Amino acid sequence: MIAGSPVEEIKSRLDIVEVVGQYLKLTKAGANYKAACPFHSEKTASFFVSPAKQIWRCFGCQKGGDMFSFIQEIEGVEFGDALRILAQKAGVELKTQTYQSPELKSARQRLYEICELAAKFFEKQLFASKAGLVAAEYLRKRGLTDESLKLWRVGYSPDSWRGLTNFLSSAGYTASEIEAAGLCARGSLNSVFDRFRGRIMFPIFDFYSQVVGFGGRIFGKAKAGELNGEAKYINTPSTLLYDKSRILYGLDKAKVSIKKNDACIIVEGYTDVIMSFQSGVDNIVSSSGTALTLNQLKLIKRLTNNLILGYDMDLAGDTANKRGIDLALAMEFNVSVVRPPYEDKDPADVILENPGVWQEAVKSAKTIMDYYFENAFGAGDISTAEGKKEIVKILLPPIKKLPNAIEQAHWLQKLASKISVREEDLRQELKKVKLEQSSLNQSNSNQSNQLSTPKDRRQILEEKLIALIIKYPCLVNLINDNLIADFTPKNQSMIAMIKNGAINSAADVDENIKMLMFCAEMELIGEKEAKQEMDFYLNEIKKISIKSRLEKTSFELLDAQKHGEQQRVGELQQEFNTLSKLINNLES
Repeated sequence: MIAGSPVEEIKSRLDIVEVVGQYLKLTKAGANYKAACPFHSEKTASFFVSPAKQIWRCFGCQKGGDMFSFIQEIEGVEFGDALRILAQKAGVELKTQTYQSPELKSARQRLYEICELAAKFFEKQLFASKAGLVAAEYLRKRGLTDESLKLWRVGYSPDSWRGLTNFLSSAGYTASEIEAAGLCARGSLNSVFDRFRGRIMFPIFDFYSQVVGFGGRIFGKAKAGELNGEAKYINTPSTLLYDKSRILYGLDKAKVSIKKNDACIIVEGYTDVIMSFQSGVDNIVSSSGTALTLNQLKLIKRLTNNLILGYDMDLAGDTANKRGIDLALAMEFNVSVVRPPYEDKDPADVILENPGVWQEAVKSAKTIMDYYFENAFGAGDISTAEGKKEIVKILLPPIKKLPNAIEQAHWLQKLASKISVREEDLRQELKKVKLEQSSLNQSNSNQSNQLSTPKDRRQILEEKLIALIIKYPCLVNLINDNLIADFTPKNQSMIAMIKNGAINSAADVDENIKMLMFCAEMELIGEKEAKQEMDFYLNEIKKISIKSRLEKTSFELLDAQKHGEQQRVGELQQEFNTLSKLINNLES
């Protein structure tokens, strides 16, 4: 690391626990912190953060590194983008020459710049143009204060074909870049025109409050009933920065409150979120009019296990909202539903009329199963067999989807009691309910197939062994020179440092050694057990080394036979037999 570099300055200002803690619910574990790993599915937390060493490591999927690698992994970005994200958080100014570096000056960064400039353009139009001022007054009548309009950077797109495109072009961005940001489209003869025209604009932010896209509500024409086939709401299409299924509107502003309240409220609209913030209920996000997706739920899972749904749900049929709820239940969220007294109104309208009603509705949210029961029994007649059958038909699928057997038993007992039938009969009917494989299961299956750690088995074994001898340095003497030859050159050097007592000083500068020392710290075994583990690791490393030599010899033998090199064939055959015996002895 270069002294005085932006990376060094950022690391001196930020703490990795704070950085990771904005994404995950960390709990204290001795001198370290732990959480469920966000990079693979697990029930027992194996993700650890070391404040002393300023590194993180998952002992399940073997990923690890510093705060920069964490941001790269969790945001799915390049190093340059991770640098910019953390620099913004640390208040470190990245000098112009830094941005000119090919490593850092990415296409993504250009798109971030375009989106930010577009947001400023729309903001100015809302308060400086004649049509924008009319739109601002409309928003005020809807209950939004000027403070909220500025906090959420609400804007207005002029009803012209190239207003924004011309502005961005004059700032040095090409039509292709503006199109890649989702802000313009192409017409006949490849002509370019603004995607958003005559609309109230809601910038959409990522986790670090960077503009990545926009939602636009048509204004003026909609009021006069002149839509002419235009959608009332449109969003930025999928871009390098914006994927609707991976974004939750307002999460950047709500994340602290979500963790503090240990609950996340989800609504559909942008104004629902803004008005709720104004009412004092700020642990709220919007799914932007879509049903909940797996990726959105993963974002929320990092912060809380409690989900409160603030929109209407049609329980009849296999609706998208129901599938989203099923995903949440499969991920073992505690799901509740807000039921304000005015069910025909959006949260924003309820808040405009009486903020206290919304606040009380959130406090008294019903669990999802209570909500299902209430709706099923409100529509069914328990005095007839047909009515009972319909109620059972509605309620058994969500009961079967509950991942916890005790929860299932509770709701089956309740259902049996309410319709006066035997619980055993309901259990028989429950067996008949067939459920489609959920998106969660499909995703986990894909994830397990795709999960390939950057280290092979030999590297992992070597690092585990080195972690043990860091913990118990006297065990290094068990590794003789012949065994050391089976290690990779990098780890041979590390063993030599341990033997010479130089490992601690090297840890100050070497991130890999620092990570191995962290692994050693997490090894909760005694010296006797450590020796047994070492024997196993050494044996496995030896086998891998011999199998590698055996494979090489096999190919050389085939080549020698092909070219009729009889003397070489004999030598290689003898070597092959020797290696085969060694493998058999090690595996016996």
